[in-house]
Amino acid sequence: MILGDTSPDELLQAQHAGRVTFDDLIARAIARAPDAVALVDAPHRPTACGGRPLSLTWVEVDRIVSNIAQRLRALGLPTDAVVALQGPGTAEQILALLGIVRAGMIAAPLPLLWRRAELREALSRVGAKAIVAAGRVGEMRLVDLAMTAAADCFTVRCVAGFGPDLPDGMVPLDPLLTEPSRGSVPPVDRPVNPAAHVAVVTFDTDLGGPVAVGRNQVELLAAGLSIALECRMEHATTVVSTLQPSSLAGLSTGLVPWLLLGGTLALHPPFDAGVLGDQLDALDARVLAVPGPLAQRLAEAGVLGRAAKLASVIAVWRTPERLAAAADWTIRDCALVDLQVFGETGLIAARRGTDGRPAAITAGAVTAPRTTPGATLVAEIARSDLGTLKIRGSMVPRYPFPPGAERGTAPFLQVGPDLYVDTRQPCRVEKATNVLTVTAPPSGFVSIGGYRVALAEIERVTDEIAPGTTLLALPDILMGQRLFGHAGHGEETRAALIERGVSPLVVAAFRDRRAAAESAAA
Repeated sequence: MILGDTSPDELLQAQHAGRVTFDDLIARAIARAPDAVALVDAPHRPTACGGRPLSLTWVEVDRIVSNIAQRLRALGLPTDAVVALQGPGTAEQILALLGIVRAGMIAAPLPLLWRRAELREALSRVGAKAIVAAGRVGEMRLVDLAMTAAADCFTVRCVAGFGPDLPDGMVPLDPLLTEPSRGSVPPVDRPVNPAAHVAVVTFDTDLGGPVAVGRNQVELLAAGLSIALECRMEHATTVVSTLQPSSLAGLSTGLVPWLLLGGTLALHPPFDAGVLGDQLDALDARVLAVPGPLAQRLAEAGVLGRAAKLASVIAVWRTPERLAAAADWTIRDCALVDLQVFGETGLIAARRGTDGRPAAITAGAVTAPRTTPGATLVAEIARSDLGTLKIRGSMVPRYPFPPGAERGTAPFLQVGPDLYVDTRQPCRVEKATNVLTVTAPPSGFVSIGGYRVALAEIERVTDEIAPGTTLLALPDILMGQRLFGHAGHGEETRAALIERGVSPLVVAAFRDRRAAAESAAA
C-alpha cells in the first residue's frame, strides 16, 4: 500500500525514494557476521514481564522472522492487513514486527499501557485483521487483554500469542522460535518500490481520540538514520534500549539503528537501574537510549560508569518543553544526544557540546550530523501562524492513514499543502539567532511518561463514574506530569475505571487516601 494518489508524479517520487528494506538490511548483516549475537533480552525479563530471556544470532533472527511471516500467511491474512502488536519490549516484539512486515502486512505496535477503551477505538480505526500479544504488565496478562480487544473489534479475524497458558482460540507462536526454517518466504509483489509501501502504523493522540500514523520503510529508516548519524554510531555496535518499540521514538532509537548497523540490540523492559548497569557492562554497550530525565540521574548514580565502552547516551524527551531546564552533562568521554520527540510526527536529535548544555536548534533545515559540513538534510522546522512547531522532511508522513481517513469524522494526521505537519507544540523563535525552542505541552493534553492523554476526555469519563470528581495534572520530575484525582470513594472509583477499560495511568490517580493514611498510621 502506497499512500497518496496514483498520479505519475506521485508514483515517480515513490519509485525514486530509497529502496532499501528491513529484509535487505537483515541479509546484509547475515552476509557480514551470520553467527554474531543480534538480539538480546534483559536478564530480569522473567520477573519483570514473563518468559525466558532470548539471545539470538542474525541467522536465528532471520529464521524466526521467516517462520512468523509464513505462519501469518497461513492464517489467510491478506497483503497489507493491519496486524496489531501488544507486549513489553522483548525479543518476540521485535521478531513479530519484522515477521509482519516480511509477510507483506502492516505492523501496528500498541502502547503498552493501553486498555480496553483505547484498544477498541484504535483497532477499529485502522481495521486491524489480527492481534499478536505476549507477556504481562504487573498482574495483567496481555494475551487475555488481546482476546478481549478482539471481541470488541469486529474486523479482527485471529489472535496469536507468545507464552504459556494461552486462552482458548489463540494461535500459539512459541513453537516458531525453535522450529527449523520453513524455507524462504516468497516475496510479495510490490509495484513501484517495496520500501515505499506502508510498513508500520503507530498511534498519536488527538482531542478526539487515537490518530493512526502510517509510515513506510523509507520514512522509518530516515528517522533512525538521523539519530545514528548524530550519535556517530559505528557498524556492528551494541545498542541498549529502555524504550518500548511501540512508537516512532522507540523504533528509531532501537530497531532501526540496529538494522542499519548490523550490530546487537539489547532490550531492557521495564526499567531497573541495577540490572541496566549489569547489562551495559556485560555487553560492552556503546549506545544507550533512555528517557531524557533519567540520563543525568543514571550518570550521578554511577550506573553509566560501569560501561567502559559507552560512547553515546540518547536522552529521549517526549516532553521537549522540559529540555531547556535539563541539567548540564558532565561525562566528557560519553556524548549526550538529546532527542526531541513531537508525538508520532517527527523528532530531532542534537548532540551536546563541550559546555554540557542542550544544543540550540534553529528554525529551517535540520541536518545530521548537525555541525558537519555537507551533512544529510533530515527535516525542516518552522513556527506556524498559531505559534506552534511544524515539521516536514524525509521522516514525516505525507498522507493520513488509513487511506480516506480525511473523509471521515475521526481525527487524522493533517498534512498541509506545503507538506508541513503541525505538532501542536507551542514554541518561540529568537529573532536575533533564529533559535527555536519548545515552550509548553500541546494544549488540552497531559503527558505522563511518554503517554499523551486528552484531559477533557479523562474528566468526562471520571465525572460519569463519580460526579464531582476533582482531577489535576501536576508537574513531575521524571514522568513529565502526573494525575491527581480526588473522589469520595477512591477504591470504588478505581474499580469502575478498571471495569471501563481505562488506562492504568488514569486509574493510578485515584486512591482511597484516607484508608492509606490509616494503614500507614497503624
